Amino acid sequence: MTDRRVPAEWLSLKFTEILDIQGGTQPPKSQFVDEAREGYVRLLQIRDFGKKPVPTFIPDTSKLKKCNEGDLLIGRYGASLGRICTGMEGAYNVALAKVITPTSLYRGFLKGYLESEHFQGALRLLSRSAQNGFNKGDLETFDFLLPPLAEQKVIADKLDTLLAQVENTKARLERIPQILKRFRQSVLAAAVSGRLTDDEEASDGSWPPTKLANLCTTAFDGPFGSKLKSSDYTDGGVGVVRLENIRHLRFDRSKETFISEDKYLTLIKNKLEKNDILFSSFVDEEVRACLFPFETLRFINKADCFCLRIDQKKALPEFVLYLLTSQVSYAQIKEHVQGVTRPRVNLRILKSLEFPMPPLQVQAEVVRKVDQLFAHADRIEQQVNNALACVNNLPQSVLAKAFRGELTEQWRKDHPELISGEKSAESLLTRIKTEPEISDKQPRASAIKKKPGNSMTEKITVVEALSRAGKPLSGQQLLAAAGYPSDSNTEDLERFFLDLRDATFVEKTVVTLDRTDDDQDWFALTEKDDQSAWKG
Repeated sequence: MTDRRVPAEWLSLKFTEILDIQGGTQPPKSQFVDEAREGYVRLLQIRDFGKKPVPTFIPDTSKLKKCNEGDLLIGRYGASLGRICTGMEGAYNVALAKVITPTSLYRGFLKGYLESEHFQGALRLLSRSAQNGFNKGDLETFDFLLPPLAEQKVIADKLDTLLAQVENTKARLERIPQILKRFRQSVLAAAVSGRLTDDEEASDGSWPPTKLANLCTTAFDGPFGSKLKSSDYTDGGVGVVRLENIRHLRFDRSKETFISEDKYLTLIKNKLEKNDILFSSFVDEEVRACLFPFETLRFINKADCFCLRIDQKKALPEFVLYLLTSQVSYAQIKEHVQGVTRPRVNLRILKSLEFPMPPLQVQAEVVRKVDQLFAHADRIEQQVNNALACVNNLPQSVLAKAFRGELTEQWRKDHPELISGEKSAESLLTRIKTEPEISDKQPRASAIKKKPGNSMTEKITVVEALSRAGKPLSGQQLLAAAGYPSDSNTEDLERFFLDLRDATFVEKTVVTLDRTDDDQDWFALTEKDDQSAWKG
């Protein structure tokens, strides 16, 4: 529904009063090639407007629906419903629809409207499922606000400036987590080198090296971990620590796995205890290790999730964890990692690692300082996340202000001569409705001129023709009723069949949805009547 808090100088219209859409075409995949060739054209799919485009080319024919770089395309199906794509030239597929735009309308203003809740909210409220997409008939109820042309340009310019500032702010905020990650690694490096303590032995590098195996209890002498098969897992029961639960300095419980009570009793020797160190055997860009945080919950670990139970008379589990997750440890481990696609370290290598080990009181001091610095970094990270959440909401806030006229309120007061008389929205609407051609050089339905051999001066939609007839029509009868006599030229017949396709989509049965990937969907008509109508 249109926001009533709009300037009096604007017109409140419906989308289809001045705009239209044109669906794409879907050639068979057998025609696809992955490099440009003579006589071929780029096939644009939704994924091509993202960060990982997959260039595809198809034979260039007159049946293809094409767009220029300045055209606006709308995602029609599924998760990409309502996505606005622009900036590329080629033939677009059926997962996209081109907005047929009057020449007397600023593209920047229209793009802002399509991205705003005025359009996106209406799309989400469609009664049909998002997977089935939308068609021309759906857009008849969509509101459209038409300011004077001069004001459209001002709005478009302000949106460009403000939304660019939002993107710059977002990009800067998104870099901070990487800065904090480097900060935490610097803290760990300082911790294991002794720079976080005043201990004199640390300053001259005389902390004695100690093998990790010597810091663990006797439980570490055996293969502490359970070999489980997928058939052992149940919907509830005793928890199982898997690789996805072990993150860098953090236990991740978002994915839970369980075994039965009976199975647990056979593996009870592997029961985890609070502050056990869990170490992922999978080592890629960093060491993934964390403390087991639960005191009362029952868990066991899989065999590829190593458990290190530290003898707290020799070392503090927190200090050993910081050692293992530092770059010093990572450098040692990477020298012994095996495998390319799934690089892993084995238990024997882990037990043989050596670290300089300070006295317990020094370990406690280092842990305290690391925890303080990490807590500071965590607070900053939370503030950044909160700021990002606000920034992510800013584009819609800016767009909402733009389409309430708030961004140009002062401009209207300063330039009354640019929004009245011949420059008013009413005059603009009159000019749009009398335009002989739309932006992609196809005749507007309301302004089609009589051509040689064409005895009809007005063409109407297939739906309207059927409604007026009030009965089924043959192919030739339908052509005549819609304003297309038997001697219509090729261009007119193409328009008729496109209209017939859309009418079938709206009025009859939609059909088989064939998904080949996230970007490619197309409809195939199945009813015999539909097939015969096409042939007629």
